[in-house]
Amino acid sequence: MLNDPPPETHTGFSKYLIFSGVALLLAGLYVGWVFLNRWQANQALEQKAASERRSQDRQTFEMMGGNRFDILRFYADPGSIRAGETAELCYSVSNAKSVKLDPPAEPVWPAFSRCVHVSPRKTTTYTFTAEDATGQTKSAAVKVEVR
Repeated sequence: MLNDPPPETHTGFSKYLIFSGVALLLAGLYVGWVFLNRWQANQALEQKAASERRSQDRQTFEMMGGNRFDILRFYADPGSIRAGETAELCYSVSNAKSVKLDPPAEPVWPAFSRCVHVSPRKTTTYTFTAEDATGQTKSAAVKVEVR
């Protein structure tokens, strides 16, 4: 026992290093915890926003006709005109491959919302026909009265 070396005493500098190391470790853990919580909160917000976008997209898709083939609208605006005036024939189709207007006016094509100008000389009934990819057709008619 007499030959045993004396126990090491920690100097003030080594105590400072240990204390600083522990403080840095705790600060690093705290900063990491803050960043993790913020990341999780952002992920939750992004998931909620994505869910709302999917819901809005589904509503828009259904409003635009969904998967069904249909003439959603076909109307004249105005329905009655004087000779020499013009009216608009407006149409909306879903899942149509081709469309035609009889009697022909401006060129028409499948669209969710489109209007063409007509200027009939006498009262005319316009027939709008849409065809889907399988060859199925649907028609709608509207009359433009000329006074």
